[in-house]
Amino acid sequence: MTLVTFSAEDPGGWSHALERAQLLDEVGVDRLVVSDHVAFGEDLEAYGRPELGGTAGGVQPTGPDGHWLEPLTTLAVVAGRTSTIRLGTNILIAALRRPAVLAKTAATLDVLSGGRLDLGVGVGWQREEYEAAGLDFGRRGRLLDESLEVLEALWTQQRARHSGPTLTFDGIHQMPKPVQPGGVPVWVSGRIGPRVVERLGRFGHGWIPWGDDAADPIAAAGRMRAALEQAGYDPAGLEVVGRLAIDGPDGLGVDGAMATVPELVAAGVTDLRASLRLPADADAARERLVEVVGAFRVATGRPPVAATVPGSAR
Repeated sequence: MTLVTFSAEDPGGWSHALERAQLLDEVGVDRLVVSDHVAFGEDLEAYGRPELGGTAGGVQPTGPDGHWLEPLTTLAVVAGRTSTIRLGTNILIAALRRPAVLAKTAATLDVLSGGRLDLGVGVGWQREEYEAAGLDFGRRGRLLDESLEVLEALWTQQRARHSGPTLTFDGIHQMPKPVQPGGVPVWVSGRIGPRVVERLGRFGHGWIPWGDDAADPIAAAGRMRAALEQAGYDPAGLEVVGRLAIDGPDGLGVDGAMATVPELVAAGVTDLRASLRLPADADAARERLVEVVGAFRVATGRPPVAATVPGSAR
């Protein structure tokens, strides 16, 4: 489920987001994800341009002075206030961070959360964000690939080495390693295409479809698995994100959305995410979430969540 950590205006504090994260944990939501922007330029219409990495018809949810919390910092705070829910980025513009520092930050968060971190990554769509970081927007895909190479090396090698177009090192030690075997699971975002397929095959635990592929995940999941196999990668075990359309203009309501679950699962969609319009009142929000989580568990044949005391750790 998406945890909203941005606002068009100053919200006057972020306790509401932290309280919402605790509530998601308490009612048995499996995963929460947060968004990323480091900085903004003023050409926000670029978000609607697929050739730049945006999505056709997309509208950026805030203006250039919108308030966006840094995702890994936010997840560190959330980790300390939750106990079982998985914590993820959707998506982190990973190349904007120096790779060795990102490896250290993510490993630390994974250790402190007890192995609950997932790293969803993508190239982003905004040229100015790369320029503000002193990076070439035109090379953003290669920058991301090299970042993932460095993460893999530092997470899995006791005496790490790397030789790439922008970074070379040998005999580097970085501890602690992530709790999760093989490192923090990486989810690659993007449309089906040679570069995304290669990135997913090399580094990806899961795929976050984007653009037209996100609009039809049932067809896209099959196409991506076929593309991976054709590129020489084993698609077995690939996890794929899909959407539960509960609220919003195209929302189906709880019953309607849950009726789509069997077909999504049969097509190989493994991670179903929803953005819910929850009431501001905590009790009403809890009641709504309990309804949605209960219906989802029935639709997926899972046992109900054990009752918890509000505010308690599970």
